[in-house]
Amino acid sequence: MKTLIASFFVVIALESGAQQKVLRDYGIEIGILKPGRHNAITDVSGVLVGHTTRIEGDAIRTGVTAILPHPGNIFQQKVPAAIFIGNGFGKLSGYTQVKELGNLETPIILTNTLSVPTAADALIDYTLSFSENKNVRSVNPVVGETNDGGLNDIQLRVVTKKDVLGAIEKADTGYVRMGNVGAGTGTVCFGFKGGIGTASRKLPEKRGGYTVGVLVQTNFGGVLQIAGVPVGVNLGQYMFRETTTEYKEDGSCMIVVATDAPLTSRNLERLASRAMLGLGRAGGNESNGSGDYTIAFSTAESVRDPYNSNTDLNTNTELRNDKVSILFQAVIEATEEAIINSLFAAETMTGRGGLTIESIPIEKTLEIIRQHNNKQIKN
Repeated sequence: MKTLIASFFVVIALESGAQQKVLRDYGIEIGILKPGRHNAITDVSGVLVGHTTRIEGDAIRTGVTAILPHPGNIFQQKVPAAIFIGNGFGKLSGYTQVKELGNLETPIILTNTLSVPTAADALIDYTLSFSENKNVRSVNPVVGETNDGGLNDIQLRVVTKKDVLGAIEKADTGYVRMGNVGAGTGTVCFGFKGGIGTASRKLPEKRGGYTVGVLVQTNFGGVLQIAGVPVGVNLGQYMFRETTTEYKEDGSCMIVVATDAPLTSRNLERLASRAMLGLGRAGGNESNGSGDYTIAFSTAESVRDPYNSNTDLNTNTELRNDKVSILFQAVIEATEEAIINSLFAAETMTGRGGLTIESIPIEKTLEIIRQHNNKQIKN
């Protein structure tokens, strides 16, 4: 009996709870650029994503998502990075050093608001676990968050260092699970069930052939639009409407952008800022209580910053300013699509206190888009 009781409270590391189809599967294409092979942030070569999902009893709905810019020792092979703040109501760890030095030296961890210190501690453990880092005395862990305290009993702070390290260990290239997984397990977006979403864009070869990938953790409000169609208004679910039904108006959106284009921190910050235009195109409005951040990095070998070097000089080969506009277009499109994918992939969830957050009604949504565009969308 004790074994049965104990097993009831064991952490459930589920990677399920996601619908099979996302936006593009229904024939809806956002923007003018084509996606990469998986339409995911992992289309940027070397980038890995892993999740740990915590679902226990009727009150735990949370998790961890890890994004690794490459599979090696990130502290020893730092990548150029930048962070852009849309609305700063958040608890992003590691911002000032990224701003000051322009690089990333740990994986990026996404989790819930009150688990940021635990995740940061785990990242320090992870970094110090490499034999090459035995003399390291300073680590800048980068951890982003959104507040899943509606569906999840966030004050219990159930996320452990083991959960964080597990997400890193499970990180892989290729297909990325979306919806109610990892850091998106308990999130709410536009009043519907939110979650993890991802998308990518591959530039034409004559434009450099670079890839831009985006991963989002969606937990914010606004007036939902899909490919320019006012879906939220037509569904009667949007901010500031006159209603007696409770609607979660504030929240946050963490956006992670990866590219193999050779960009240093200056142009990565410019790229990161354009992701907010994708947030706006999806209907987000960066409300007062929303923590909206973009973390952008480049995996290009020509702009990496090794921890140890035989020279006093860094020699970078980076893209010219007048060649980055198409990357801006790519990140706008990929961010918008990643946000919508997080909605389409998520499923209805009941959590703390019996609160139920419904998934977006896909058939109704498709019908609204059909009527608006007056064209057939495949089932």
